[in-house]
Amino acid sequence: MVKLTGTKKIKIAIFISGNGSNMKNLIRFSKKKNSPIKVDFVLSSNKKAGGLKYLKKTKIYFQIFDFRQKSKDEKKILKILKKREIFLICLGGFMKILSGSFIDRFNGKILNIHPSLLPKYKGLNTHERVILNKEKYSGCTVHIVNSKLDAGKIILQKKVKITKKDNVKSLSKKILKQEHLLYPKALKKLLTKP
Repeated sequence: MVKLTGTKKIKIAIFISGNGSNMKNLIRFSKKKNSPIKVDFVLSSNKKAGGLKYLKKTKIYFQIFDFRQKSKDEKKILKILKKREIFLICLGGFMKILSGSFIDRFNGKILNIHPSLLPKYKGLNTHERVILNKEKYSGCTVHIVNSKLDAGKIILQKKVKITKKDNVKSLSKKILKQEHLLYPKALKKLLTKP
């Protein structure tokens, strides 16, 4: 990942499938003076994604792709990313798997936030599995996306203590709160000079 210098904000795209709480958080972060990013494009894989309502109130360009014709859609998406000079893609609750060739084209410049302490609990239903296994801690991880699921280089992690009272809903809430703090920190770590 290239460390950037200078004051110009870099253009990022955010890919969502649901409520887009990490997207909203990154948009708010992008408006801060010391933020290294500008959100220039949002892609949703779901035309009913809750995050789209929020986007309509902003001036941010967005498109919906359902990935039914994956390779066709990915070609169109790459064209948009190139045209808009997008430097980095941030996945936020994006429920589609990108192809290896798409990931290669954006080599090292796709980030994901995952609701567990990777490499533990890759994939879906992390909170259920963590509770079932009576773990003492869970958390969230920002990592670089590669062609293996949730296996790319870890940028930052945040540990969250699990109490006896915690259930899937309460743990999910606790971790989401930490995700909103961790994603901007990870972007700053990657994109600003030391």
